Amino acid sequence: MTTFNPGALMPESPVGQPPSFTESAGRAERTAGVIAPPPLLYAVPLVVGLLLQHWYPHAILPPGRDTILGIVLLLGGPVGAPAITAFRRADTSPKPWVPSTALVTSGPYRFTRNPMYLGFTLIYLGMTFWANSVWPLLFLPFVLIAMHYGVILREEAYMAGTFGEEYEQYRARVRRWV
Repeated sequence: MTTFNPGALMPESPVGQPPSFTESAGRAERTAGVIAPPPLLYAVPLVVGLLLQHWYPHAILPPGRDTILGIVLLLGGPVGAPAITAFRRADTSPKPWVPSTALVTSGPYRFTRNPMYLGFTLIYLGMTFWANSVWPLLFLPFVLIAMHYGVILREEAYMAGTFGEEYEQYRARVRRWV
């Protein structure tokens, strides 16, 4: 019995390639192979949680405190923005599905190896508290687990394989979060 192989219909497609490879100018290049774009891993559960809050309201803080805490956390969210600037200055892409051409260790990367993800987490928490919703808060551990195993560990393995000793020294010097 023969099995159907959709990759056989379009041999130039990346079907059948490991997720850690992308097609670029006709050749496969190694990437981090993350499970999904990190902003999506935060946005989908946040939106689902906010929709659940609309249908099944469940506050987590007394009125008044939710807005203040939400705004404080939202203001902390932009810690990720300078990370994009650091990537641009190093002439490499912040997108984990694009091959890295430089190891970025300047700007916020001097203090944390994941400033963008720290920023996403603060924005997520800020929106959660501003909406005074328990639902996104319940989803956050799953978001962080998906980020850890599906993004961060894959990126770290990719960076170690790509930049070798330079990355190992950076990893020894700078914490993963804060």
